[in-house]
Amino acid sequence: MKLARAIHFDESDMNVFANPARTGEWCISGGFEFSNWTEGDLVGKQRQAFANGWMGLETGGRVTFVAVTQVQTDEITALIEQLASHFVAVYGAPGLDAARPVAEAELDHMAELCEDHPANTLLTVSRELTEAGVRESFRSIEPQDAGLEQFAIHVTPEA
Repeated sequence: MKLARAIHFDESDMNVFANPARTGEWCISGGFEFSNWTEGDLVGKQRQAFANGWMGLETGGRVTFVAVTQVQTDEITALIEQLASHFVAVYGAPGLDAARPVAEAELDHMAELCEDHPANTLLTVSRELTEAGVRESFRSIEPQDAGLEQFAIHVTPEA
């Protein structure tokens, strides 16, 4: 299974997002954060987070680019728990049992976005407010011959 990790090529995310994601943390779209937003909410750094920020699962921070990579099955279980806990703590979900299926669906959505891309493909997200709600679109940038290994973080399980 594939997911995507936050990647930084320079310091720009540190300046444009109120809470930047940490390099290497697993990310999802995180568009749910904006489900009740209006044009009035789209100001300053929050506008940037809305417009093109992926959500880091550890920090809840935002990042412009993510890189596709393999994820271990045991990591998926931990990520579901982490996101479910976030839903309880930040969004008032009634409990972990209620939040887990939603967290799993968010991670499944991210896995679907990543599944057809080779490792180190970069993904971007863009959002707009419509009358029907938040509309997300995604773009992929295929890895170049120079390789992203110099930037992407690949974690291997400890033996």
